[in-house]
Amino acid sequence: QVQLVQSGGGLVQAGGSLRLSCVASGRAFSSRDMGWFRQAPGKEREFVGAISWNGGKTSYADSVKGRFTISRDNAKNTGNLQMNSLKPEDTAVYYCAVRGPYDGNLYDVQHYYNYWGQGTQVTVSS
Repeated sequence: QVQLVQSGGGLVQAGGSLRLSCVASGRAFSSRDMGWFRQAPGKEREFVGAISWNGGKTSYADSVKGRFTISRDNAKNTGNLQMNSLKPEDTAVYYCAVRGPYDGNLYDVQHYYNYWGQGTQVTVSS
């Protein structure tokens, strides 16, 4: 079992920045890939980005590429999502998730992920 607790988020003006964190407890975080997803009101949950178990590989949705950065610190069992140049359309509940063990692929589909954080609201005002 892996438990994920998220922090960060909140309200920011367009063009601003926010940082989300996801702290894991339980089994073998360092051998698991981490993904970030978001769900806007009335929409399906969508992929934001993912990072491999050792941080050596990342993948991003086109909508956030160049603005968002995913990182992780396995010594602290923590993953982070740095969001810059935020837009109103980035408003959503953001979720971290982990899967594993690493199999050489990064996945952008939520059903590949086994454990999920509680979600945190990000609101970007225009």
